[in-house]
Amino acid sequence: MPVPLLSRQGWRHSQHPEKTGFTMEAQVPALQRRQNVRFASGDTSCAAWHYPGSNGGCVIMAGGTAVTKEPASDLFAARFNDAGFAVLAFDHRRFGESGGTPRQIVRFDEQVADWHAAIAYAATLPDVDPDRIALWGFSLAGGHIFRVAADHPRLAAAIAQTPLVDGRAVAPHALRAMTPLAMLGLFGRAVADALGGLVGREPLLVPAAGPRGAVASLTTPDAMDGDQALDPEGRYANWDQTVAARIALRLGGYRPGRHAARIRCPLLVIVCDQDQSVLPRPAVRAARNAPRSEVVRLTGRHYAPFLESHEQAVAAQLSFLRKHLASRDFH
Repeated sequence: MPVPLLSRQGWRHSQHPEKTGFTMEAQVPALQRRQNVRFASGDTSCAAWHYPGSNGGCVIMAGGTAVTKEPASDLFAARFNDAGFAVLAFDHRRFGESGGTPRQIVRFDEQVADWHAAIAYAATLPDVDPDRIALWGFSLAGGHIFRVAADHPRLAAAIAQTPLVDGRAVAPHALRAMTPLAMLGLFGRAVADALGGLVGREPLLVPAAGPRGAVASLTTPDAMDGDQALDPEGRYANWDQTVAARIALRLGGYRPGRHAARIRCPLLVIVCDQDQSVLPRPAVRAARNAPRSEVVRLTGRHYAPFLESHEQAVAAQLSFLRKHLASRDFH
């Protein structure tokens, strides 16, 4: 069983030593409270931040495509943790500080397996009630939420923010956002990358996002909002914003929203009405098929929850988490 690398600095024990929760020292910022941990997944391990919580609830978080844990989760994780929830924000294998080679390759089944491993690991943390675990993901990871939640009836809640739920619906729109030459360049590189992978060659990488005309994984009008939304101050110098080109051959067939009807936990879906990257309608349709779903519609494009609609998104998500991860005695 993996052992969490916990520090009690910035924390004091509860007045009730028989309980395993902790009480936050309010003066310590959440980003200073968090600790590096790792957990096993498949034949490697995933790197994560663990923000110890005080109320027994836990939110597991990850970002989409090539977005690593810090730019994906920092803005939201700190707010969740300040509200008393533990947070486990992790990198999918092959990305960020996680293990796995070759690097920068998105394999959907592997990433879903990483979520399952994260849930199992979170349940072992001393400040977490295994019956009060929630999931949070955006974009591609928001799509993974539908698959993972469908397979975990014990989950307390799940949040899918601007999720990619239907690659088949999104792909034609994404292709129209590309110039013909860029489309030929991307798919030529994708085929070469896939074939090279069969014989052990290093991945052929492309930018995860680019302007129209670029040979990049995504060139929709809001694709380039990512830097402003996720790293406006350039703090994440080690964030590799590339992805193996073969993703272009697979994304159109990825339809995690089809699992919505099997999700038994409460599900919050955040949709942005001007989203040009994953489109709002597929997410709304998928949410309607989940028995206990709520939809919050925001004004803005794909990254609006990190930008102009951030406070509205945080308020909706905190309200949802407080409702479904309600505090109770935790032993």
